[in-house]
Amino acid sequence: MNTSRNMTSLPNTEDASLARASAQELSSLLAKMPQADRAQVRLDGHDLILPRQALALLRDVLSQMAQGNAVTIVPTHAELTTQEAANILNVSRPYLIKLLDEGKIPHHKVNKHRRIRFEALMEYKCQQDTESAAALDELARQAQELDMGY
Repeated sequence: MNTSRNMTSLPNTEDASLARASAQELSSLLAKMPQADRAQVRLDGHDLILPRQALALLRDVLSQMAQGNAVTIVPTHAELTTQEAANILNVSRPYLIKLLDEGKIPHHKVNKHRRIRFEALMEYKCQQDTESAAALDELARQAQELDMGY
């Protein structure tokens, strides 16, 4: 996938600490100025004007770095290989292909290779996360009903 930018190395302790402080400051600034649609940033003596969406994305990237996570940015229109999609869902490639064949995730073929739009994959993931949370809530409700100590 050549449309993504991947920071494959995990941030060290110093970078994570700096990212945490920067994310908190940026989050605070965005909250204080909800009407601001752009911001001026100074970098090595150069002034840049950034749109609010870029600042919000930067805050999210910094938050992930603060937690010690590597970050990948993928455009929503990007098309993924089956292996890339399986990696994102944290499932095996054969299991992902089963989902594709069952029509649970839309895809198309380029020659004989399957391609999945990132946006469609994220819709499926969101749906699965919602269903998992609902099932967990139901189990917790049943455990409380049965006075199981949870």
